[in-house]
Amino acid sequence: MSNESITKTFTVATLLAIVCAIIVSLSDVSLKGLQRQNQELDKQTNILRAAGLVELNEKVTAAQAAELFKKSVTLVVDLETGELVTDVEPYELASDKTNVRSLSKDDDIAGIGTTPQKQLVYAFYDENDSLQTLALPIVGTGLWSTLYGFLSLNSDLETVRRLVFYEHGETPGLGGEISNPAWASKWEGKVAFDADGAPIIRVIKGTVNPSDDDANSQVDGISGATLTGKGVTNTVAFWLGDNGYGPFLKNLREGKLQLPVPSAQSERPSESGEPAEAAQNAAAN
Repeated sequence: MSNESITKTFTVATLLAIVCAIIVSLSDVSLKGLQRQNQELDKQTNILRAAGLVELNEKVTAAQAAELFKKSVTLVVDLETGELVTDVEPYELASDKTNVRSLSKDDDIAGIGTTPQKQLVYAFYDENDSLQTLALPIVGTGLWSTLYGFLSLNSDLETVRRLVFYEHGETPGLGGEISNPAWASKWEGKVAFDADGAPIIRVIKGTVNPSDDDANSQVDGISGATLTGKGVTNTVAFWLGDNGYGPFLKNLREGKLQLPVPSAQSERPSESGEPAEAAQNAAAN
């Protein structure tokens, strides 16, 4: 083979490799954007399920989710003071490495070690801008895994609208039933707090006896999953208590906070709290 033929072969192979690398790179960028959009839609859907705006097993399109979120406001709450944080945009929290606080062993009944100092809360309103429900992100420890979910309260700030666990590693058919819509529906309308504002709702062992005095604050246990149920109880108690959203809810009940309403928002964020333009740019990059 002549040197000229070898050079041509090498040149063609090099050009082909470059073209393939460009194609792979472009595909990777496109897939990352699509993955980001899918993750955003999945988060939106779980928030909407918890808020009671879609059924527990219902899927929605991005357009449907955007329409439902038009009557919502994403709040940034300081968990320690229970005050609204107005100098931080919701989308900025994810990249804020300082947004963390450690928990003492006695306080950490959810078994999570740390919590954010500032946390997102999703407030949904009716057509008259009256508060309909608050969707609260929660995380805790089950028997085998970390439990991620959303707990929502009705406008009375006393009763549960819904509890949705969207990610966990509990045993299928046992503890894994916490993500079963049939079990999740048992939380709806339950009284979450006592007269002093302390969380009292809990998962019991067995089935709730309607004649019990505390029946309105009890949820049926899952057969063979007592420890997972205990983890759920501790998770909910933590986030509704003094180290979670307790101070925020107390401020709301006492009228010390005025929540913003959708009609007063000059710039709509995306459903995760990120401005639409920023979200689109991030998806494209």
